[in-house]
Order: sequence, then C-alpha cells, then structure tokens
Amino acid sequence: MGYGNRGGSTGRSNKVYKQRLVNHVAFVLDGSSSMDIHAASVVKVVDAQTAYLARRSKEMDQETRVSVYVFADEVECLIYDTDVLRLPSIKDLYSPYGWTALLAATIKSQQDLAATGTLYGEHSFLTFVITDGKENHSFDERGRRIQPSVVNELITGQADNWTVAALVPDILSKRDTIDYGFPKDNVAIWDTTSSAGMDEVGEVITSATESFLQGRASGVRGSRSIFSTGSDAVNAATVKSTLVPLAGDKYRLIPVMPEGVTKDSKVRVDKFIKDDCGMKFQLGRVYYQWNKREKVQPHKQLAVVEKKTDKVYVGTQDEVRAMIGLPDMTVSQKADPNPDFDIFVQSTAPNRNLVPYTKVLVML
Repeated sequence: MGYGNRGGSTGRSNKVYKQRLVNHVAFVLDGSSSMDIHAASVVKVVDAQTAYLARRSKEMDQETRVSVYVFADEVECLIYDTDVLRLPSIKDLYSPYGWTALLAATIKSQQDLAATGTLYGEHSFLTFVITDGKENHSFDERGRRIQPSVVNELITGQADNWTVAALVPDILSKRDTIDYGFPKDNVAIWDTTSSAGMDEVGEVITSATESFLQGRASGVRGSRSIFSTGSDAVNAATVKSTLVPLAGDKYRLIPVMPEGVTKDSKVRVDKFIKDDCGMKFQLGRVYYQWNKREKVQPHKQLAVVEKKTDKVYVGTQDEVRAMIGLPDMTVSQKADPNPDFDIFVQSTAPNRNLVPYTKVLVML
C-alpha cells in the first residue's frame, strides 16, 4: 500500500481541467391577489423561460439549476435548485391570494441559494423578483416587520457571482426597489395594466438571461446592468475591444429632418431616402436609430455609433447583439439613455416610419 508521491511519476497528466459553469437561476414571483388576472400568463412565461434555459444550457454547455418562489401572505418555495432539464410546469403550483411579502421573499430566496453546495465548479447566482405592487406584508420569525435596510445589507454584501434583478410596476416602485439594494440597472418597469404586460416581462427576462449566459461564457461571474443598453453595457471599452470600425466611405449618417417635419410627422423610410436624400433605396442597407421601445427580430443586424465622432462600429457576427444581451428571438425592448453611443437597427421594411430628429445610418 503506497501513500503520496515517492519521487516517481504520479501517473497523472499535466492537463489543466476547466471548472464546469453552473448557474443557479431563481424566479421569485408575486403571488398576491392582485396577480390573479396575470396568473395564466405567469405560468406561460415561467414555463417558457425554463424551456429557453434548458435549450441554451445545452447549446452553451452550462449546467443550469432553477428555483421558483412565490410570495403572498407567506413565502413558499415551489421548486428548489432543480436541473432545468427536469423541471415540471408550475401550472398546478401557482395560485395567487393575499398580500405582498416582497422583502421576506427576497431574503428567503437569497439565504436559501447561499446554502447551495458550491464545492466544485464555477457557480453563479441569478435571481428575478417579479411583482405588480408594493411590499406590505413581510415579517421576521419574531413577528416584527422586516426593514428595507435588512435587504439592502444582504444584497449589497453579496459576492460578484450574485446577480439580483427585479421587474416592478412603476417608477415609485423602482425607486423603492433600488433603496432595497437592487442595482439600478437591474430594475425594470413592466406594464401591469396590459394583457400583454407579462409577455413583455418574458421577453425582458429572456434578453437579460441571454446576456447573463453570454457573460458567463466569456468569464463574467455576475452583472449589475442586465437590463441596460446604457453605458454600463455599451461603452468605449466594450465597443472598441469587441467591434470593428467601418471606414468613412462605407456609410452615411443622415439626420431625419425633411422639410416641414414636426415631432409628430410620419417619415416613411423609402420615401425619405429617395426624395429627401437623393439616394437609391436598397432594402437592408438602412438602419434606424433605436430610441424607443422596438420589436427587434433575430435576423436584424445592429450597429453602434459613437456620438462624438459619428464613427460606426459593427460586428463580424452577432457581437453587438451579445453585448446588449439580445437573444436569438424577437424581443420588444426600450433603449436606455447612453451619453456616448447610439444603437442602430437594420430596417427590413420599406414602409417603416422614421422618428423625426433622429438619424438614419445608410450602408454604402
């Protein structure tokens, strides 16, 4: 019987083994009575997200484990750290009632996940808290109301492999959530008054999750800006290290200001290019400035323009899309303010209406 190395070969190769990427994704769902009108949509969105995660985890060779929490008068864990390839539907598990224990749910989900075994592998944690209202029913084990400062201390004290995000109903709720310690670019507002609001939540989560997975593949452990196309995601460092600058003779950048235009005018793209710019309109060569909520299909090319220089940057494949976390599916998303860069989206329809006082990018 031998122990250790007696000076000869250990019999092991010098190969360096790469740690497996393991993602722990949690959905923390408002289950209060006001969510009853959205119940069917919540089930559809969560089931679709787990199916999406299962597909992308296999494609990107990342292990993903999912937890689902629901909060009303109490906080309940419906599914805990389960392999995404083996998840059941939540349709028989989600039934809204009662109040909104938002703070308690945030604490429980993060404390539970912190107890997850991480001995081997490269682990990261991503949590989405989804609510249509305000905190009104969180108590600790002694029956005392939980103070926001407790949640703030918990979240701000997390390591860099933890990402916590929230979708909330309005600007006041967003301010409250930021006060709870959620990074400001990890809080988004959704339309609770629309039947399509929860579908948009699904699109936003898919986009954010894709950004997270892409970041994991490139060595990023967590993010404080997963809902942002602003300067946290698109900046001089990310643009100039990832994208390719176009030569000045390969494009024109043109203000959308035809004669007589007002801010409410409709400016049809093919007419503008032919009549106002004196150029031949060619489908696919014109890009519009992304400055409001837009549906961006997966086949559309994207470009980035530096405001100060009007220099255009593009990717050789899908680098711009990956930079801002757009998945390979149609999403409806707003562009965040960015002081240094604008994002332009390829127009694939001759009848698109351009927004007056923006710009169009024409590839030559």
